[in-house]
Amino acid sequence: MPAGLSLRADAFINAFSLEVSAKAMPALRAEAARIPRGTIISIPWLASEDDDARLAAACAVRELGFEPMPHLSARRIGSHAALERFLERAAGEAGVARCLLIAGDLATPIGPFADSASIIETGLLERHGIKVAAIGGHPEGHPVMSSDERWQALQHKCQRIEARGMAPLIVTQFAFDADTVLTWLDALRTRGITVPVLVGVPGPASITRLLRYAAMCGVGASASMLARYGISIGRLLGTAGPEVFVDRLVKGLTSAHGQVSPHLFPFGGVAPSLEWIEQYRQRVRGARGVIHED
Repeated sequence: MPAGLSLRADAFINAFSLEVSAKAMPALRAEAARIPRGTIISIPWLASEDDDARLAAACAVRELGFEPMPHLSARRIGSHAALERFLERAAGEAGVARCLLIAGDLATPIGPFADSASIIETGLLERHGIKVAAIGGHPEGHPVMSSDERWQALQHKCQRIEARGMAPLIVTQFAFDADTVLTWLDALRTRGITVPVLVGVPGPASITRLLRYAAMCGVGASASMLARYGISIGRLLGTAGPEVFVDRLVKGLTSAHGQVSPHLFPFGGVAPSLEWIEQYRQRVRGARGVIHED
């Protein structure tokens, strides 16, 4: 691997963030010594967990020296008061200063919030000390929005977040095809959206588990995409890590793409994901291996 590319890969992987659910906090605590202080830990909204569990997770993340980023699932929030209670507790109990806004998976909202934009417009985020408001990015498209609608919504939300004195951040869904992500990043920057991006990266896991999560999350997993990721459709019994994906992504990134960092979804567990990061770091520092070509 050329020295310049190795340095870029090293810097890229060292800027990682993690997605860790409330129920996985014991695993995070067990591996905390391997994670740099200040690392963003994203806490997803899961139907099997309540606000108390999410807030306890945010407190645990803060106590471990990391930066909690709980998700707010708009269509799952029952009322304006419920949102305010959560934000007030998140700020007061866990020092939460960033959150990720998502629409949620319900066809019909249970309360007044139909999408993430409606949460932004309440003014509650900045009122309760949120400094960074993250929103979702979809390199592979959106199930119910056209391309133009998707770009307009993304740009509008970034503008409204900034207008309210907060910093926008984009967190993408995980993907298997780095070229698709690079094309999306090109389009993002061409449209003048310069905010930082956390690119979703699937952590190492069994191939069957990766495919199951892809189906659950609407991520493309065609034979050609899997091949580009390094998975043979004829061999589904093993495990797969994202080294091919990350190599291709780093190789394609340029200064024009701005601030882009990896956001790991530890589908195979927190410990295996951290072990993979360490192994990748060792490789790009010149121990062995090369950047994967087509």
